[in-house]
Amino acid sequence: MRNTPRRRLAAASLAGLAVLAAGCRGGDSGGGDGGGGDGGDIATDVGVTSEPCPDAVNEDNGCIYLGTLSDLTVGPFAAAGPLIIDGQEAFWQRVNEDGGIGGYDINVTEYVRDNQYNPQVTNQVYQEIKPDILALAQTLGSPPTAAIVDDLDAEDIVAAPAGWTSLYLFQDVIVESGATYCAEAMNGVDYAVENDGVESVMAIHYAGDFGADAAAGAKVAADANGITFTNVETTAGPDNQAAAVAAIREQSPDLVIISAGPTDTATIVGQAAAGGFQGRFMGSSPTWNPAILQSPAAPAFQALFQHLGPWGSWDSETDGHAAMREALPDVTPNEFYTSGWVWSYPLKAALEAAAENGDLTRAGLREAAEGLESVDFEGVLPEGSGNYAGGANDAASRATFISNIDPAASTGLATVAEAYTGPTAEEYDFTGPCYEEVDLG
Repeated sequence: MRNTPRRRLAAASLAGLAVLAAGCRGGDSGGGDGGGGDGGDIATDVGVTSEPCPDAVNEDNGCIYLGTLSDLTVGPFAAAGPLIIDGQEAFWQRVNEDGGIGGYDINVTEYVRDNQYNPQVTNQVYQEIKPDILALAQTLGSPPTAAIVDDLDAEDIVAAPAGWTSLYLFQDVIVESGATYCAEAMNGVDYAVENDGVESVMAIHYAGDFGADAAAGAKVAADANGITFTNVETTAGPDNQAAAVAAIREQSPDLVIISAGPTDTATIVGQAAAGGFQGRFMGSSPTWNPAILQSPAAPAFQALFQHLGPWGSWDSETDGHAAMREALPDVTPNEFYTSGWVWSYPLKAALEAAAENGDLTRAGLREAAEGLESVDFEGVLPEGSGNYAGGANDAASRATFISNIDPAASTGLATVAEAYTGPTAEEYDFTGPCYEEVDLG
């Protein structure tokens, strides 16, 4: 169990209601009778049917419906959302082609909704699909996910997040993958100190538990290394980056860690470099899109920018990367495909464990997810990743893959430090979400 004492108390208060509700869940819309394929002896309730999925790979299997809430039109990650979805769809198609799970195929196409990276919209579309899904194959964005996580907890709906906030370490229904923004930024600062001798760092970031989490990690590492830290908050939109660019020009830090969308990152890096800045940039996981190589900012990125990622880039030689490339043979490589693929591993492991336990109800899936001591990421993440059974500190991944920008690489990322864990992240004790624990000043 990873939740805080406050969350455990809330969970306990809901336990009696869960018991009372359990007997009637089978009548919920989307509920199943456990009759699919080999799943006849498996208990089910919501989002599982004995009827095959639409366009089923295995027509004798039942169907498990998973929902998706992603940024598809107007948010800062609208260019990323469709690619993440394609990556996860390819992942689950492979699962179905391998026979499915427990006598069921997995459907991740029926209940896809646009959350616009907006918390209010996220809650609205989540409520629309909630009666018909067992779990969420994707919930994109830390602030949007925060808008529904209490309901996920109350309804025992397990969710795979498209994000890396350290808050997820403390939420039992969230099955996160890879290092948090916080640990990632710690590793970026430590790496820059070790290799470039930086003496000052500035964090430029969106508000909320994406950007603030990364800024908190940068602050912790700056303090640990005895270097100067400056915090600059910005808002989404390329027209809103003037103040951030001005801060870089005025203060000229040795290192700038950016936690924003790719378009805003390109604006900041390109304009700061055009103004004469020659320091180092590092970008959190979601900052990079290979389309930047076609923009006027490309030379600045090649000269000044390094990417911080939770796993190796598209070209990495792991079994998981190879399987992904085989499943997506005709796409233009992009790391958002990789993210959609990798984020799916823990939910697959939880579904397999729940089926083995004979309980594919929402509560059964949650219990299976909480009991996972490791997840087979097919080499994409280090051995032992995906330990959700211990506390938050045990669950926290701490390795970061650091890449230079190289137009010759499939996605423009060439790894220069593989699974790097600096002393700050190695020694840090996750007792609460970083952005709540650290005063950014």
